Amino acid sequence: MVEPSTADASRKRIWGLNPNVFFLGIVSLLTDVSSEMIFTIVPLFLFNVLGIGTPVIGLVGGLSESIDAIFRIFSGWLSDRTGKRKPLAVLGYSISTVAKPFMYLASSWGAVLAVRFSDRIGKGIRTSPRDALVADSVSAGERGRGFGLHRAMDTFGAFLGLAIAAVIIYQVQGGELALSLDTYHWLVVVGVVPAVLAVLVLLFFVRERRQSSAGNTSSQVSLKSIGGFDTRFKLFLAIMAVFTLGNSSDFFVILRAQDLGSPVLYVVLMLVVFNIAYAATSIPAGILSDRLGRRWVITLGWFIYALVYLGFALASELWQIWLLFAGYGVYYGMVEGAARAFVADLVPEEKRGTAYGLYHGVVGLTLLPASLIAGWLWQAYSPATPFYLGACLAFLAMLGIMALIKE
Repeated sequence: MVEPSTADASRKRIWGLNPNVFFLGIVSLLTDVSSEMIFTIVPLFLFNVLGIGTPVIGLVGGLSESIDAIFRIFSGWLSDRTGKRKPLAVLGYSISTVAKPFMYLASSWGAVLAVRFSDRIGKGIRTSPRDALVADSVSAGERGRGFGLHRAMDTFGAFLGLAIAAVIIYQVQGGELALSLDTYHWLVVVGVVPAVLAVLVLLFFVRERRQSSAGNTSSQVSLKSIGGFDTRFKLFLAIMAVFTLGNSSDFFVILRAQDLGSPVLYVVLMLVVFNIAYAATSIPAGILSDRLGRRWVITLGWFIYALVYLGFALASELWQIWLLFAGYGVYYGMVEGAARAFVADLVPEEKRGTAYGLYHGVVGLTLLPASLIAGWLWQAYSPATPFYLGACLAFLAMLGIMALIKE
């Protein structure tokens, strides 16, 4: 556990946790308000406004989700090497903020990819140091709750962003089935504001954590140390890769909703339901993982995911999609925080940044083939086929984590 500095120890705890957790949650909240408004309905922008097919949408979704993987690995390692998390987080959030306004000018799938490429570079740079900073700011016994709170605040930001987006969509185009260019431009203009605020909160309210002598390892941590992890951590990465190969970009979940007859406004409101379920589940799931164990909570989350993906494959009525989006949010709330806490459990403190980089890197890199496969299966067979694949691989991942990894 890191040793708090005198100044840090004097700061009042917020909701029973170090203030860093709360303010990093605010940063993520504001960033998600922005990102949900601008990027969540990008598949509808590509499909409805630009007329792009699902294989290319899969390429854009996969690349935009994968390109940050290398940066997550490097930035995590660099934060361990230097002992500094916050500067990298500030740089990453700033790059994403600068990139977002350019979506207003995007008029081709190549331009959309370029903006998303830049945004995800920023995400890649910030994510591993930020997660390491959260882990550094809590004790092992409150790690699940800390990450659960952070994910809940992050997701509440997504809820606010989508709620604002729904109002804008209703005002500009009402209940039309397809997204219009004018509507999307309004979403970009309004969405840039909270992104700027997020960077300011990070700059002025989050403090760097002083690492213990064991963790202050600028001389100890090198690129060669990437291979020096516990076998359990390596197995966890391999199992995450299996799971993610069936967990393609959420672009396809959104397209599936519209494929079954949901107007744009309904799709956004379904995403609101998704984020309410996500936020409501995150903190209880984090606390449960502290008490019951991360492995059991992750397995339960993957089981819910498998059921939800089977539902997306079999659904034929609009009301079913509403329920499935809620279930999808429960899966995210169960797994996202618990998986991040599990990474911290499996690695030594001085390698947390590198470990988070590898974790996010494996997930990100696997998303590219996953999304390409999903786009091809959608077009070559049916919109239901990618979801059957996702359910099967989730079941295999459940078996793997229970049989191969011990806590």
